[in-house]
Amino acid sequence: MPIKLNDATIKSISALGKQFSDTTILMHQAIAKKVGLSGTDHKYLGLIIQNGAITAGELAKITGLTTGAITGLIDRLEKKKFVKRKFDKNDRRKIIIVPNYGNSMKLLKNVFSDLQSRIITHFSTLSAKEIQIIEKYLVSTIEIMNDLTNDLQTNDLQR
Repeated sequence: MPIKLNDATIKSISALGKQFSDTTILMHQAIAKKVGLSGTDHKYLGLIIQNGAITAGELAKITGLTTGAITGLIDRLEKKKFVKRKFDKNDRRKIIIVPNYGNSMKLLKNVFSDLQSRIITHFSTLSAKEIQIIEKYLVSTIEIMNDLTNDLQTNDLQR
């Protein structure tokens, strides 16, 4: 049953949320530096890997980056052999960005295996109910953040 949150609880949750966000960014920056990427290039590479082959236009739409910024991103990732460009066989004006899973995993596997192992070790100390609560929080927070991102990208944010 939902409860009414008091100011102290809201302040505490907000502070923890900010700390979690900042810690996530710093961790991914450290991972990126370890493999020779910027933090943003590392995260966008993750999006490319997650989405599979994707057009530059689709990537621009997902990220909110300009097509010029996407070109620079792909240039940097292609130079390091994390992705390659392919022409669409039906429309040669379209460029498809294809992730190189082998090269990406070669560099990132050890770091993410360690992270996953640490998280699994921690989660093994939790009850099934606690894990359900965490899953519910993550799913709902992702939905909220995706909605806000969409609103910001389409300028539909109500003030």
